[in-house]
Amino acid sequence: MDVESWLADTRTSYDTVAASYADQLRDLLAETPYERAALTLFAEFVQAAGGGPVADVGCGPGRITAYLHELGVDAFGIDLSPGMVEVARRDHPGLRFEVGSMTDLDLAEGSVAGLVAWYSLIHVPDAQIGAVLAHFRRVLRPGGPLMLSFHVGDEATLKTQGYGGHPMKVHVHRRQPDRVAARLHESGFTVEAQMTLTSAESRLGGMIFARRRP
Repeated sequence: MDVESWLADTRTSYDTVAASYADQLRDLLAETPYERAALTLFAEFVQAAGGGPVADVGCGPGRITAYLHELGVDAFGIDLSPGMVEVARRDHPGLRFEVGSMTDLDLAEGSVAGLVAWYSLIHVPDAQIGAVLAHFRRVLRPGGPLMLSFHVGDEATLKTQGYGGHPMKVHVHRRQPDRVAARLHESGFTVEAQMTLTSAESRLGGMIFARRRP
């Protein structure tokens, strides 16, 4: 599938489910203490490096952006879906949210102090992962922390319905942490930690902390 096709399917799908998605996941961090702890650690890394703007790429309705803001991080969100951005702005009116794609990030080189992609790489085909990680590296400051979370596995499935029974057409790509870590290394990052966990976020989730190499 070409880039424009899967981007269009992903955008339309999340526009369709935006309101119900936000309602179902709004309080999920309250049920996931390990995820909260990981986000707190990420916030500490950003602050220890002097702070600065942090991009939540694939932010959806903005719950992770808002949590990072609560932790004292200057976080803003970017999402492919205008519907998701509309909900994020409604639910978190004091924060900044923009429509954009991780395949073509409209951010200046070295302009962010940290970057989070929270279960948002899961719809990106393998053939496009390298290009996305190159954008992440470009916009991060040297030494800036990157935090990725994703579903762990070896297969891709087509999701045709979700979040209140609404129709969707998105492929969900599950990946092994070692493979993701290898792609990060190839893309100019130093992987500092990787883990798997089970929680309300995923039957088996992966989490990786990395930093942009100079």
